[in-house]
Amino acid sequence: MTRKAPYLDKFYPEVYKSLTEVSRKLTMLYPDVDLPKSLIELIAVRVSQINGCGTCLSIHVPAARKAGVPENKLDALPAWRMVDEFTEKEKAALELAETLTLLPKDRDNSRAALPACQVFAEEQVAALEWSIIMINAFNRVSIASGHPLLSR
Repeated sequence: MTRKAPYLDKFYPEVYKSLTEVSRKLTMLYPDVDLPKSLIELIAVRVSQINGCGTCLSIHVPAARKAGVPENKLDALPAWRMVDEFTEKEKAALELAETLTLLPKDRDNSRAALPACQVFAEEQVAALEWSIIMINAFNRVSIASGHPLLSR
């Protein structure tokens, strides 16, 4: 007998609702700390690529386009270190996103934010870290649940 993984958002909706509420509060915070939606979406796409979350990619790639991320940046995102298209701030945010997503075992990951602190204010780095934590959480919920791609 083949069984499907439980949709975590349906099984314990109050827990998922809390997660979405945290995400909503963060979304309201970004303008206050001068973080553009395009940067937040760029991070969401990169983290979702690393985690292999098709559901989140089907949400955040179109959202990144809508937020003004150019197509050439989305195309080159997996190779962002190798191309010149990304700004210093984007590179710092992407480095932070990759480190907090992968948590390399050969590094002191508690220092991951230090390079970002060179180009962002402290409150911006904290907001970026929360953004990265949240997209990782949503990736894991969608992957564990076997959520399908978003249909349009």
